[in-house]
Amino acid sequence: MSIWGSLIGGMVGFSLGGPFGMLLGSLIGGKISRSRSTAKFRTFAQSQQIFALSLIVLSAKLSKADGQVSREELIAVKDKLKIPDSELDQVGKIFNKAKEESTGYEQYAQQIAQLYQGNLNVLEEVINILFYIAEADGEVSKAELRMIEHIAQIFGLNKSQFNGIKESRKSSDKLNPYIVLESRPEDDLQTIRKKYLKLSKEHHPDLLISKGVPKEVIEESKNKMRAINSAWDKIQKLKSN
Repeated sequence: MSIWGSLIGGMVGFSLGGPFGMLLGSLIGGKISRSRSTAKFRTFAQSQQIFALSLIVLSAKLSKADGQVSREELIAVKDKLKIPDSELDQVGKIFNKAKEESTGYEQYAQQIAQLYQGNLNVLEEVINILFYIAEADGEVSKAELRMIEHIAQIFGLNKSQFNGIKESRKSSDKLNPYIVLESRPEDDLQTIRKKYLKLSKEHHPDLLISKGVPKEVIEESKNKMRAINSAWDKIQKLKSN
């Protein structure tokens, strides 16, 4: 079974307060044990389930950011998150509930930040995939960009980290390698190399999987790694001239 097939049932008995607890409780009749919103994961599976749940809820909120829910964005949530047709009904219930409720995205973002405290690279991956969803209709609107940037701020990402994620979404021939590696053109090659090695380690797909990023969405992590490697190759060539 993929991660999407166990989202609701798998959270029964997990002490999860805050907006996620309320959302899931409303879907399964209050069977979620509600305690502090910062409850720790009991199992590795639960860390994956919360990551997947975070993507669905924030995608639902993001789909309304520019005032309309496009068909392309709905398809993106299904296709880009690799949700099987057999599990679309369950995921759809969560998506629609999150889309219709009055709770703002800020409260969910705050709870996600608490749950993954100390794992900034996992939170960066949430931002990376939100860009992926927002790009579904051809471009990221100003409203969507503002929302994603605000979520990043709630997560504790600084401006350089956010810009690095945003820049890495571009094709390799268009990206600014210094922004991707959170560096400056005046930095020497050794300084940039240290940043490259740090980012390569933090965003390695195997490390992210070990921290709860489901394998169903890890392809976007691989794309991030490709951007990091491409940026490093470009900078080496620029510095050698």
